Amino acid sequence: MTRPNDRESGDITPVAKNRKAYYEYHVEETIEAGIALRGSEVKSVRQGKISLQEAWCHVEGGTMKLMDCHIAPYVFADASTAPSPVRPRQLLLHRREILKWQKACAQKGYTIIPLSVYVRNGYAKVKIGLCKGKKLHDKRTSVAEREAKRRMERASRVRH
Repeated sequence: MTRPNDRESGDITPVAKNRKAYYEYHVEETIEAGIALRGSEVKSVRQGKISLQEAWCHVEGGTMKLMDCHIAPYVFADASTAPSPVRPRQLLLHRREILKWQKACAQKGYTIIPLSVYVRNGYAKVKIGLCKGKKLHDKRTSVAEREAKRRMERASRVRH
């Protein structure tokens, strides 16, 4: 009996989530993109030393870039060769996907936000979403729905 190799099995290891994105924005469409990382950044990402809190994506010159994403330097790497923790990182997408998202982002109120980072088949991937900002009343309704769902779950647990 042979065991499938990790690269073949399609294992997904979650690394980081941008929880604030779902609170601040309506996510209308999502896509998976690769991240072009340098040297020890890959090890930092695998350890979960990445923050998406202030991150956003920008299309310039026919490429999509991940901006303001903080990847902490790897502890055991040479500090003199370590890249900047907040440098723009290129996202690996097909040209037609980039053009489609650039057109959608040109509409008023839309932006491209990274939603999560994970490792799939040994490669760092980011799930990005085409998002539209929520109004204050939208945020209140989503909080109220979440609270009602929690109350219903608590009530169902007590009965069983």
